[in-house]
Amino acid sequence: MNFAAFETSTEWCSVALSLEGEIRALEERAGNRHSELALPMLETLLKAAGLTPERLDAVAFGAGPGSFTGLRIACGLAQGIALGRGLPVLGVSSLEAVAEESGAARVLACLDARMREVYYSALEKTGGRWREVVPVQCVPPGSIVFPHGDWVGCGNGFAVYGSMGMKNVKPEIHPSALAVARLAAPRLAAGEGVDAALAAPVYVRDKVAFTEAELKAR
Repeated sequence: MNFAAFETSTEWCSVALSLEGEIRALEERAGNRHSELALPMLETLLKAAGLTPERLDAVAFGAGPGSFTGLRIACGLAQGIALGRGLPVLGVSSLEAVAEESGAARVLACLDARMREVYYSALEKTGGRWREVVPVQCVPPGSIVFPHGDWVGCGNGFAVYGSMGMKNVKPEIHPSALAVARLAAPRLAAGEGVDAALAAPVYVRDKVAFTEAELKAR
């Protein structure tokens, strides 16, 4: 199976191309330029592989949680490529991608949600798949529930708010299209992709900014 993967939920923009199990990827710290960078990255990967978009069998994307704009970009790109060709689309948790990127087996994935909150989940790898020990939540950093045992804290939430009491943290770990592709491959092979029109980001939180009154009160 050949498929593309996008991950734009954080300040990083990354694109991957999975060719019969071999994954190639590009990424760049994008700021707010994800929409400018993502498609040219895919075109570069396709050209290097000697392929055209018509040779793709599916599209995967980092579904969130994360930047509202970033999530819409990744989902929109996946839908745009898939709709005209009738390809299946698969959304992959950005927190799960953080865990996959870490190389550890027990990960507390934590991403900055802005507005003095974080998105987090505790994930454990068993049988080659990630299992949520603590389900995804959006909370103030002080409200994180830390599971018992040895866990690795990963994600930019730790860069913004410090170790938050964890002994082993890797704030530089971020969700990547390479990790999304790794996670998506067995799921797409099992037929878990959906019609492009049904693909949607996972926002977790609906509120995107403080009101003027809320800002004055803080």
